[in-house]
Order: sequence, then structure tokens, then C-alpha cells
Amino acid sequence: MRYAVTTLTVKPGTQGEALKRLKDFDFGSGFLACWFSELGALNRIQIISEVADATQAMQQNDPMVRSSNPYGLADLIMESSLDVYRPISEVAAFPDIPPMRGGQLGPIFEVRTYTVKPTGLTPTIELWRNSLPARAKYSPVLAAMYCANGATTRFMHIWPYPSLDERAKLRAKTSADGVWPPAGGPAHYDRMQSDIYLAAPFSPIR
Repeated sequence: MRYAVTTLTVKPGTQGEALKRLKDFDFGSGFLACWFSELGALNRIQIISEVADATQAMQQNDPMVRSSNPYGLADLIMESSLDVYRPISEVAAFPDIPPMRGGQLGPIFEVRTYTVKPTGLTPTIELWRNSLPARAKYSPVLAAMYCANGATTRFMHIWPYPSLDERAKLRAKTSADGVWPPAGGPAHYDRMQSDIYLAAPFSPIR
């Protein structure tokens, strides 16, 4: 199992129009989420689908690459990218990270993406294996996965919250209790980015 993560950057002020058009778009049977950015990198729409492997992801994306009107948004899209992520639960035992499935989980989704050093992925996964059971007692993680395509390896984890206030409260609590983040984790990253997304009304995960 892999997760195909498509990120669309649209022209400023057109995010609402883009979502209106995407409401009736056929994303396919593996469609899991369509979210729009609220904090962090703005004017972005993130689409997540479950695929069998990278080959399937590329095959499904090929019509969009060749289309004269990808996603029905040709006049709005400024930039697009497709990354294929592998869940870390396939690498080590992580009972606290089940496969992503549709449902009311947010509506706030924090997407954290780290650019990992060349030797940083394995120790990052090990730190998560040791620390996540304690962190999961506070609130669930939706996904933790890595992407090796492109110029650098990236590690992405997604956390659902009912509100920004609840996010702030839980982050403060887990830090004060010494539970999270995993000690020593930043030593394995070159860059860290956190973005807050909201679920589109038609998103299976919302």
C-alpha cells in the first residue's frame, strides 16, 4: 500500500473556486482526502489517494499530465506535484497507525513534512517506534510515511484535531510531560515544515 499525495498551488484568491470545481471531479476508488491550506503554505489544495504502488500512482496521474485542463483547473493552477509515500507501519510494527480511512476525524489537519538527512530515515523511524505508543494516548496520528522519490527523502506525518485550541493544548501537554516530540529527532532533519489544512466538504477524511 502507498499513498499518492498531490499538491496543487492555485492563484491567490481562487482556492474557493477551485474547490467548487473539484467537488464533482472523479478522483477514483482510492480517494481519501481533499484538504485546503489555512496556515503555513497558502493557496494549496492537497489530495490523498491510496494506491497499490508507485506505478499505479503514475498511471492514474498520466491523464492529468497530458490533459489540457487538469482537474478542470487549468486557469487556476500555478504549480502541481505528485509524491508517493510509503507508510512506516510497513517497515516496523506500528499498531498505533492503522491505514487511512474515510470519516469525521478533524476538521483540522496538521501536515508536518521533514526533509530527512541522507542517513536520517532509519533512526527517525526507530525514534517513532519507541515514542509513538505514549504519544498516541493523547490523540491519534492519522499517517506517518516517507517519500524517497524526488531530490531528497521526506518524512510526513498528519495529525487530526477538532480545533486549533485543542492542537495547542495537546502539543503543550505532551511537551510538558516529556512524551513528544521524540528526543533527538531534529538531529536527523535538514528542514521542517508544518501546514494546517481544513477538509473540503466532499473529502472522505474530514
